[in-house]
Amino acid sequence: MKPIDRFVTNLLGNPVVSTLSRQDFLQLTGRGLAVGALGTALASCDKKPDASSTSASTASTPSGPVPKLPATSPPAEVPADSTKPIELEQIKAKTEQQEGPTPTPLAEDQRVGYALVGLGHLTLNQILPAFGGCTKSKVVALVSGSPEKMQKVAAQYGIKESSCYSYADYDKLKDNKEVQAIYIVLPNGMHAEYTIRGAQAGKHILCEKPMANSAQECQAMIDACKKANRKLMIAYRIQYEPHNKMVREMIQTEKFGKVKSIIANNGQNSDNPKHWRFNKALAGGGSLPDVGLYCLNTIRFVLAEEPTEVMAYIHSTPNDPRFKEVEEQVNWLMKFPSGVQASCATSYGHHDEKSYRVLADTGWIKMDPAFPYTGLQLETSQAQGEENQIIQHKIADKDHFATEMDHFSECILDNKIPFTPGEEGLQDQKIMEAIYQSAREGKPVKLPPVAKKDAFRGPKPTV
Repeated sequence: MKPIDRFVTNLLGNPVVSTLSRQDFLQLTGRGLAVGALGTALASCDKKPDASSTSASTASTPSGPVPKLPATSPPAEVPADSTKPIELEQIKAKTEQQEGPTPTPLAEDQRVGYALVGLGHLTLNQILPAFGGCTKSKVVALVSGSPEKMQKVAAQYGIKESSCYSYADYDKLKDNKEVQAIYIVLPNGMHAEYTIRGAQAGKHILCEKPMANSAQECQAMIDACKKANRKLMIAYRIQYEPHNKMVREMIQTEKFGKVKSIIANNGQNSDNPKHWRFNKALAGGGSLPDVGLYCLNTIRFVLAEEPTEVMAYIHSTPNDPRFKEVEEQVNWLMKFPSGVQASCATSYGHHDEKSYRVLADTGWIKMDPAFPYTGLQLETSQAQGEENQIIQHKIADKDHFATEMDHFSECILDNKIPFTPGEEGLQDQKIMEAIYQSAREGKPVKLPPVAKKDAFRGPKPTV
């Protein structure tokens, strides 16, 4: 074989020119030009691929060759503003449910530092894990009456030993510059004292619901925070949760016409008579302030108006050791200025039931379950000609506690009034006291009329 023929034969085995037949290649413009072209092609084949090349190579392993692919980064829009989310390339059809925006966490040193007061079920199972999903909040201190439990929790969450306090040392939080806010997760009867002392220590206060055991205590908490120029927010997580926010939007825009009535129930079978929830001094009451409050507060939230009258009934199973001091079951009615009537029930003595249904002119809205920490379900019904259309609304869950804490942190950072300030908690307490009064007296109790919508709430949250 002539050298040029051998050269052509070898080269045509190369992927760069293998698509040409031998005859086609040699007839390009003559052998001389072909040889020059072949030389150029050969030189280009000898070049190493650059970083942008998509050609794959292989690497040897004991199990055989594996591909080595060039590293690539998916396209993205990266805003200069660190508070704006990175926008990734679209991967779902626009007709499908889209992902939410990417998280935009603040740098660690820019987040609001929280001290958690009380290390019970709610703190350990919900609140502490929720900090992992926060973008504006971090836990930096603990307060507990159990040194052993606090030491273990501090080690688990990277909290300094010097930032762990007993209840006797609570006021020393004043000297901890890392702590900007205190989250009070104590029995209801202790809320007032620790809110007032926390405000006096110069810290903003996020307090679990119910706000306190009496309207007088609630007002004292509000006054103390105002005097100290500190913010006070009540942890009504449902008002920051996307399913219930969608219900509110449907009602406010009259998607199904005028609302006529609401039926709500929040009950559970609670046990352990020694638990603080069955101690009236610590709990303030039984099922009503603990779980029944969700019915009351959520209905006020979705309607954006205040009841003008309540009628209530209370029952406790005789000789049940759980109900020596607090009530088992409360059923009550509420009338609203718009004509809506709400029928509510709560209990510590039946199987879990946490739901409500809104009945309107042209459809209904159902939340079932409505009040747990996860797994909420929203369903609506509306007539469409001969068809009765039922829609299950699939909304991505958000951590209730991360969402509410980040809202409070935003209020601190931007100097805004919280959406659920102390006045919101005070209003609930006044209504609960009217419910108890109605049950005692066996007759309806009228409430002062409130004409303004969302009369006790701050500005709408941004998220």
